[in-house]
Amino acid sequence: MSAARPTAPSRTSAAPGGRRRTARRRAAAVVLSLLLAVPALPAAAQPGEPGEAGQAGRPTAGQAQARQSLRAPVSDENFYFVMADRFANGNAGNDGGGLGSDPLVSGFDPTRKGFYNGGDLAGLLERLDYIQGLGTTSIWLTPSFKNKAVQPEDGSAGYHGYWITDFTQIDPHLGTNAELKQLIDAAHKRGMKVYFDIITNHTADVIGYEEGARTGYISKDREPYLTAGGEAFDDRDYAGGADFPALDPATSFPYTPVLEPGEEDLKVPAWLNDPTLYHNRGNTTFTGEDSYYGDFFGLDDLFTEHPRVVDGMKEIYQAWIADFGVDGFRIDTMKHVDDAFWQEFGPDVLEYARAQGKDEFFMFGEVFDTTKSFTSQFTTRNSMQAVLDFPFQQAARDFASRGTGAAGLAEFFAGDDWYTDADSNAYQLPTFLGNHDMGRIGSFIAADNPGAGDAELLSRDRLAHELMYFSRGNPVVYYGDEQGFTGPGGDQDARQSLFASRVPEYLDDDLIGTASTHAADNYDAGHPLYRAIGGLAALAKKHPALRDGAQQHRYAAEGAGVYAFSRIDPEDQREYVVAVNSAETEQTAQVPTYIPKRRFVQLYGGEGALKTDQAGTLTVTVPPLSTVVYQSAGRIPHSKQAPAVVLSAPQPAAEDNGRMEVTAEVAGGSFYQVSFEARIDGGEWQPAGTDDNAPYRVFHDVAALEPGTRVEYRAVVLDNGGHTRPGNVVSAEVPQPKLSMVLPAEGSRVSGQVEVSAVAAPEKPGHEVTLERRIADGEWTVIGTDDSSPVYTAFDDVAGLGLPDGTQLQYRARLDGSVSDVRTVATGDRIEQPDWVTAAGSFNSELGCSEDWQPACEQAMLTLEEDGIWRLTADLPAGRYEFKAALNGSWEVNFGAGGAREGSNIVLEHDGGPVTFSYDHRTHVITAG
Repeated sequence: MSAARPTAPSRTSAAPGGRRRTARRRAAAVVLSLLLAVPALPAAAQPGEPGEAGQAGRPTAGQAQARQSLRAPVSDENFYFVMADRFANGNAGNDGGGLGSDPLVSGFDPTRKGFYNGGDLAGLLERLDYIQGLGTTSIWLTPSFKNKAVQPEDGSAGYHGYWITDFTQIDPHLGTNAELKQLIDAAHKRGMKVYFDIITNHTADVIGYEEGARTGYISKDREPYLTAGGEAFDDRDYAGGADFPALDPATSFPYTPVLEPGEEDLKVPAWLNDPTLYHNRGNTTFTGEDSYYGDFFGLDDLFTEHPRVVDGMKEIYQAWIADFGVDGFRIDTMKHVDDAFWQEFGPDVLEYARAQGKDEFFMFGEVFDTTKSFTSQFTTRNSMQAVLDFPFQQAARDFASRGTGAAGLAEFFAGDDWYTDADSNAYQLPTFLGNHDMGRIGSFIAADNPGAGDAELLSRDRLAHELMYFSRGNPVVYYGDEQGFTGPGGDQDARQSLFASRVPEYLDDDLIGTASTHAADNYDAGHPLYRAIGGLAALAKKHPALRDGAQQHRYAAEGAGVYAFSRIDPEDQREYVVAVNSAETEQTAQVPTYIPKRRFVQLYGGEGALKTDQAGTLTVTVPPLSTVVYQSAGRIPHSKQAPAVVLSAPQPAAEDNGRMEVTAEVAGGSFYQVSFEARIDGGEWQPAGTDDNAPYRVFHDVAALEPGTRVEYRAVVLDNGGHTRPGNVVSAEVPQPKLSMVLPAEGSRVSGQVEVSAVAAPEKPGHEVTLERRIADGEWTVIGTDDSSPVYTAFDDVAGLGLPDGTQLQYRARLDGSVSDVRTVATGDRIEQPDWVTAAGSFNSELGCSEDWQPACEQAMLTLEEDGIWRLTADLPAGRYEFKAALNGSWEVNFGAGGAREGSNIVLEHDGGPVTFSYDHRTHVITAG
């Protein structure tokens, strides 16, 4: 589950063997994981003298151990992501799921895109040849558990699999548990794996509230949780521990949970029917605290901080591993679940799977964000194996579809170091071009290139797939992309069936590379994209370095044009040069390599063999919107000795104060790998990650350490001849947390009780934040302290101050030695309204605007009403959108999440139908609901 203009102009657990981890042991494990896998801290470097050269694998006393860059068991898969209901109908007898013929009961209506259309597991089984013909090695199924067939409030059905009621049974619309086992066994016999899409964040919408259905969110600071005895507490203080306060459904929550008669025991396993195991705080707005605690459009949000929920989720999914041989999980809505949950769930489930003989078991999460400093936290700080590479999706679209500069790709791949730690890196990330939520790559290409002919659209589509298959990561093909599927948007508009459709909206789609329509079956193995994808997979299989070899940046044109990189197998030592061209004209580039005066043979595209000059430069010519690949006929010359390596002073990363950027400068011009180690307060040295491409660095995670803790770093370089050379030792101290104000919005007008809030990075349950106010240029005064994470709040009674309108107030937050930014506001309700306000976002074209993100589009303008609030109600198709408030028809003044000027985009997860946008100029906050 889960559109984006750039931001505008653990608890106690049952371990295998019966042990349970206490909170104290859990904390120790987190600190150890920091040593093993994370970035570094702020501070004062203490350089030592670089050491003498040595041999790989035999470090001298005081020298770091040279290691090869990690390749996890899963760094060479080709995924095929398929929605079972939309792939093939192998058994018409299960179309209604045994619920009768009424679509509003059974959920089956093949003429409506939001209902079951008839696909099933039997259909998948019948078409395994088709799937495998693409070079697929792993099938990834959307959630297939039994769903609430219809949620009347949403006007649609659970065909997508995200409204689960029974986590132990396959949805009867899709088949039976036995049919799933048959499918998995058949795939295994062919050498293919099967991955399940799973959910830990929520269940179907079963719980209601006495106070009303799908109500607005109530924060923990306004109404904290209460124990069964009536005592207020912060759940984050107990997350990751063995104990959790007893709760009373009638008194412990801001909303009182209720169940409809007949649904008291609807969910399976039975523990899911306990309403105290849910957050019960109302609907999320997908920002701040409520993104963790709020309901997704009424879906029951699980209390994942509670140890019973953690243990229960582990039990559910461990059973699917043991009983059905599932090979891995894609995990839905990962960023909406607390960190402590993942720090226990991930390692425990992985350990269990390996105990069942699943040595290549692999889990990756959905973290819908394009910022690597954030997405990488889940593989470093939170101990998960991988996340879906949303940043890659954006970079690939920008390059192949929008024709943006090649330098953007260079910058993108350089950021891969955020993922490097002792047990994971970017090579194991699943990469993709589109999906069932955001939309298809064909849709993006058509939208980005209006008026382009089919030949250009096909070339751009192929180019995007070439970039995905030849660069690092595990490529994911979304079913139907191989047949040139498009569609007008995401969500339901990106879920067309491969079998002949009766959905009117799908019949209007123009497919790429074919004259076919959705009125016919589309399993054409001769489709140019099907053949191209199969060919890419075959080439990577024949030359494994193209799948998981070390990736080296080589060349980037200044504008649209060639981006070139090398792939190198450290053992074979042959160099592959890949050059992709986003320009609409032929481009020639001078690409540096490690091998002078050698022949490079043509593997893909291009014309014949080439030869490097004396400096190792390869001159390549790339046709428009195309890719070429060359392989060196010889191996990279061995270095005679390892080069010098010097560590720079570690610095806290600007993007994440809980991680330390540690950079190594390496002299020389060949293939090197740099291994980093860290130790805390003079303890044992532990690996912190190995980087196999420049810039050589890690972002060591120190979020769990106390400020002021001393951390030392050292590194050793390994050359391609097996020689090593250690570097100097540097040190830093863990910095103070970085505080940022959330409310009130800068420049807003305030009156009555003012909500004043801040967040801390890195976040820790033990923080106690003091919030202060000053009047004009007076002294700072404490208005309150808060230890309830993740948002720290106090309420300032401005009305009681007796201040005249227009008086300047300032607010800030303090935590130990850290002080936040300052928010400046003015008292009073009288404000000067803008001339007009626009809800500018990724849905503007759906409103009739010429394109998305149009601040001057009349159809997206709000109307000022008598209560001083600007509003616009519009019909939008289902999908995931992003938006901001733009004032006076331009991006000069705009407000994003939390009313912040130039703030981040606001996310709207919409099920289709009317939506009202509201903007309050006093707070600069714009909402949709």
